[in-house]
Amino acid sequence: MTKSTAVALVGMGTVGSGVARLLLEEAPRIGQRAGQRLTLKHVVVSDGEKPRSVTLPAGVLSTKLEKITADPEVSVVAHLVGGLEPARSIMLALLESGKDVVTANKALLAEHGPEIFDRARALGRSIAFDAAVGGGIPIITNVSQCLSANQILSLTGILNGTSNFILTQMEEAGANYADAVAEAQKLGFAEADPTMDVDGSDATQKIAILAHLAFGARIDWRKIARTGINTLEVADLAYARELGYRIKLVAGAYLRSNRLEIHVSPTLVKIGSPLAEVRGANNAIAVEGDAVGRLLFHGLGAGQMPTASAVLADMIDMVNGRAKITFNTLELWKQQEATISAVDFAQATGRFYIRLSVADQPGVLAEITSILGKNLVSIASVIQHDAGSAGVVPLVIMTHTATEGAISTAIAEIGKLNSLKAKPVRMRVLV
Repeated sequence: MTKSTAVALVGMGTVGSGVARLLLEEAPRIGQRAGQRLTLKHVVVSDGEKPRSVTLPAGVLSTKLEKITADPEVSVVAHLVGGLEPARSIMLALLESGKDVVTANKALLAEHGPEIFDRARALGRSIAFDAAVGGGIPIITNVSQCLSANQILSLTGILNGTSNFILTQMEEAGANYADAVAEAQKLGFAEADPTMDVDGSDATQKIAILAHLAFGARIDWRKIARTGINTLEVADLAYARELGYRIKLVAGAYLRSNRLEIHVSPTLVKIGSPLAEVRGANNAIAVEGDAVGRLLFHGLGAGQMPTASAVLADMIDMVNGRAKITFNTLELWKQQEATISAVDFAQATGRFYIRLSVADQPGVLAEITSILGKNLVSIASVIQHDAGSAGVVPLVIMTHTATEGAISTAIAEIGKLNSLKAKPVRMRVLV
């Protein structure tokens, strides 16, 4: 193979080390797929003295971004820096210096997508980001390219492996939330500060990106209705299982009469359904298209080599020109009027799980059912266990379809009852 293209990496953490390993150890295979050899010329890091799990050729490692931006031989750069800054500044500097960029930074895309993509277009450069959502699962490529003959009707997914691991530990090992988080951190599935994972922010950023690809929607991820798993109790997993469900952190985007319903929350998913069987740190995304029907993409949503796989696939597409065609055709995050807007979340519909802790006294159930009925919330089933030693009865209600507005009003009214002994718990039920 005589033709060679120089490539570079910015960042050599977990994912960057995996990308470097593939470029160095699998050069013949990568070159065959790209139609030319990909030569790793520069790796720029913030700490040049930090021990690395991959041995780089002499002269490749540097702490100066100028090594890449000033080198005209480098055409493609993998941007593997997390967070917003200096990630944003680095991205813009790479584009300004004439480089095409592959990134895995979903937070940067969710926050600064319009600015970055507009600048890339103005400079005649391209950006690819398959690794930003779903790790090694090729969901970006499939939604944006392979399913382009379809109108996507819905996206329903488990998009955060950390939360899914924690929920699996709570359900299968009986661990409480704190212990499950500690185990996730011990095994490397959770950061020292897991807030973005457990409060639903990470999954919300990812569903915002997917919704933009699938529907052309441009929604500030912070305005998407979001509830995390950080207040979830083991009791709710047990009651869900008694009802035939598992609880998963589900991100959903649904096209309803040319309006988009989008939200992220702990959700009861029927045992035996594909999403309910997603265990550990795995991700899964169910996609429904008007022509193809329902598809499921499942696999490791994070980790060194799965994410490195997606980064390398994008780098290969950049080198052989496929990514540029896709980038120019999709016109992502372009500053133009959005074709689809989000529905008022109060009008979003669904079935709901409600758990109440009430006093063991006559008339309580009648009060509750009266409030639900007044707000047009119909009851599908009720579980009432024996009262505990404190005279408190756990009451679990499953509703028929209702609006978010109706269920919120009803729960607020129920929360004011003197018979209520704890804050009501409610979750969506996936149908």
